[in-house]
Amino acid sequence: MRIITLIENLAYDRGLIAEHGLAFYIESSHKKLFFDTGQTGHFLYNAQRLGINVSDVDAVIISHGHYDHTGGLYAFLKANKKAKVYVKEEAFQLKYNGTEKFIGTAFDPDLLNGRFEYVKKVIEVDNGIFIMPEIPVRNPIDLNFRNFKIKNSVGFDKDIFSDELFLCLVKNKELSVVSSCSHRGITNILEAAVCHFDLPLNKVIGGFHIRESKQEQVNIINLYLDRLSVKSIGVCHCTGVEQYAKLRSRFREKAFYNYTGTTMEIR
Repeated sequence: MRIITLIENLAYDRGLIAEHGLAFYIESSHKKLFFDTGQTGHFLYNAQRLGINVSDVDAVIISHGHYDHTGGLYAFLKANKKAKVYVKEEAFQLKYNGTEKFIGTAFDPDLLNGRFEYVKKVIEVDNGIFIMPEIPVRNPIDLNFRNFKIKNSVGFDKDIFSDELFLCLVKNKELSVVSSCSHRGITNILEAAVCHFDLPLNKVIGGFHIRESKQEQVNIINLYLDRLSVKSIGVCHCTGVEQYAKLRSRFREKAFYNYTGTTMEIR
């Protein structure tokens, strides 16, 4: 399997575009997938620069309904006429930062009609690639719900990210996890993955959403990664560069920053 970070907050290759957002390309022996679509359609430009034919992509999977992960969805659907969209139904709720700033995803029935499938259970989209829709909160300290709201008919509720999902990649009896933003906590995500597959962890990739977290939460994440003996930790986006530096100091060569254009192999 091959994973390419199509867009992220940072880019070091002058030919690629960065933005506050996240999108991955995942290629296996039979399928080509996008996991999230960044904030705009710029991830499609990067895909073409990296030699990826957008029209060949078989499916796009949406991690949750925030604009910086779904903003390029409709540009993609206009460019690709065959791909199915896997998403949880709650992703189209009216999501806000506080009570004034809309940060959700507009529902466009014309473009989505016949293209999407609501994820309600574990789905194996290709051999060894699983969409994981359930993230039980076993560790309540590791949650990232701060100031995030859902608007309803009478006001606002706290967003507990019931729309969040992640990916598990199984290869050679090892498990790799791709999480886009980890609002429900990376430890809770990894616990859900390990409980389901009962396999040792190879790579953990994605955003940990700890840029503004208290040290207690960060310490718990570090201890959990230690306990699971993760081989490789590729963080980005909402993790924060300062928190990455701390992870790098602790985990040394196991930790790396997963910037725009990074390519990884799972063998």
